[in-house]
Amino acid sequence: MALETLLIYTVVSFFYILSPGPAVFLAMSNGLSHNMKVVAVSSLANILGLFCLSAVSIVGLGAILLSSSYLFLAVKIIGAMYLVFLGVKQFFIASRAATIGSGETSLEHKKMTVYFFESFILAVTNPKPILFFIALFPQFLQVDQAVAPQFFVLTRIFMVLSFFVLCGYGYISKSARVLFKKAAFIQWFHRITGGLFIVMGFSLLKFKSNQI
Repeated sequence: MALETLLIYTVVSFFYILSPGPAVFLAMSNGLSHNMKVVAVSSLANILGLFCLSAVSIVGLGAILLSSSYLFLAVKIIGAMYLVFLGVKQFFIASRAATIGSGETSLEHKKMTVYFFESFILAVTNPKPILFFIALFPQFLQVDQAVAPQFFVLTRIFMVLSFFVLCGYGYISKSARVLFKKAAFIQWFHRITGGLFIVMGFSLLKFKSNQI
């Protein structure tokens, strides 16, 4: 692939990833409530989920999801329910924020696998990346070359950008925790994040297949 094509794709992908969404809010929540190790594990899970969605797109299942209203609706419902679940969970975390002292680093201690699967499920139940891959990838593919290798190159760029952007959001949130150590700030952050998750969950049900 031409270098110019890859640069344009990288810029487009970066701003797409930079826009706030479920993965971003989860990274910020983990950064505020936990540490960078949790943020990194969660971000890794997210990009692995993105890889799965890209693979689905490559083998054509993404097109099937878009052509079958029932399958697409099923994916949307599952993703919406999970977002609502995460939103409710954020309110639960907010209710426990008052127990955090200024020297503590986490609201709760869980195995890393819990954070991993939490982010992974969030990624694979969101149909928006499938739409992104299917709609955007063809704009940068060269038809005179093998398609699969180009897909993997574009996917790797997307994954690397996603990982560092999510870690960046997590770090910013972690820094904010240092600046704002009051439990009230943490409580309101989780309440707002929880509300956004719930709103996004219900909005996902109205998500049209022609939206990116």
